[in-house]
Amino acid sequence: MPQIAQLAETWSSQFFWLAIFFGITFFVIGMGMVPKVMDTVEKRDGKIADDLAAAKAARDAADEQEEAWRVRENENRERARAIVAQAKDEAAAKSDKKIAAAQKRLDAKLDEAEVRIGEARNAAMTEIEAVAAEAAQDIVQRVAGIKVTKPTASKAVKETMAHG
Repeated sequence: MPQIAQLAETWSSQFFWLAIFFGITFFVIGMGMVPKVMDTVEKRDGKIADDLAAAKAARDAADEQEEAWRVRENENRERARAIVAQAKDEAAAKSDKKIAAAQKRLDAKLDEAEVRIGEARNAAMTEIEAVAAEAAQDIVQRVAGIKVTKPTASKAVKETMAHG
């Protein structure tokens, strides 16, 4: 068979060209393209690492700023609480002063009223004693037919009122 006889002749030339083609492909791809691809991968890995480091640094900075903000916010709240407490204390002191002044006025009015009531009571008692003395004089004169003097009747009424 002639095809099989040609196999040895064509085989060696095909193997030769196959080796040359793979050698050229190896050098072109292996020496030219692979280093460029590897360089691109390394650059990409470096960029990713830099981006991750920048993101971590940004997150750390944001955390620090947030903590500083929280500290400022807490300080502001404490200052506000102190201001409110001071305002409450001042308002309470003013209220206490106003209440004390009002209480003094009320006490003075009460004292004046008690004096007037005492005077009115004394005047009423004096009037009652005078009326009672006159009534006693009239009753004694009508019942017993004895005329009693005004000082004697007043003395008897005073003694009776003092005991009763």
